[in-house]
Amino acid sequence: MSEKTEMMADMVKNLAALLMEQNSGMTMEEALATVFNSETYRKIMDERTHFYHQSCYYVFDFLKEELTKGKFE
Repeated sequence: MSEKTEMMADMVKNLAALLMEQNSGMTMEEALATVFNSETYRKIMDERTHFYHQSCYYVFDFLKEELTKGKFE
């Protein structure tokens, strides 16, 4: 696994963990499904955005906004 791919995977794992932290009834499978089906995930996987280089808390703010409002602003 390349360093870039590992960083992307770690970001997804960390976002899922943060989702579970904020939503006590959420399982890991539900959290991962939420992340994988988000626009935030697509941005993490797009090497041009460099989202995978950012802090997971910074990227989590984008995910929270997307889940709340249905889009980025």
